[in-house]
Amino acid sequence: MKGRLPAVTDALSVLHRLHGVVVSAGLMEKTVKVRVGGQQWNDIVKKTFARPKHYLVHDPNSSLRTGDVVSIRPGWRTSKQKRHLVEKIIAPYGTPIEERPPIPSLQQVLLEYEEKRAAKARREAARRKEEHEKRREANLKKAAKK
Repeated sequence: MKGRLPAVTDALSVLHRLHGVVVSAGLMEKTVKVRVGGQQWNDIVKKTFARPKHYLVHDPNSSLRTGDVVSIRPGWRTSKQKRHLVEKIIAPYGTPIEERPPIPSLQQVLLEYEEKRAAKARREAARRKEEHEKRREANLKKAAKK
């Protein structure tokens, strides 16, 4: 994995998967809210209670619908609260999977991420070079006036 971004290497090394139900889809662009079940033991009453957790999940092609059962995996930070990616639809709700946009594979998503980061690095390098040249010209003009 030489030459890869740290976020990509971390995303590839994680084996942890979560299964949950999409509770909100179509309200945010490329984002769905997934409820993952959980339980918490209460020592006072000696009983377990349901403690579901909600995750904002990146859905690149907006292919999920409310009610779908999905598998998600941790990824990198896509926005302030989005840190998970859709891996696959386990059980669709409503529209069949064949009629929806396909869910990209992890490799496709990582390739797109690396391309975006490389393009950003090129833009930043060009901007720095341009600013450096402007400062150099301004310094030469100052030195010529003296």
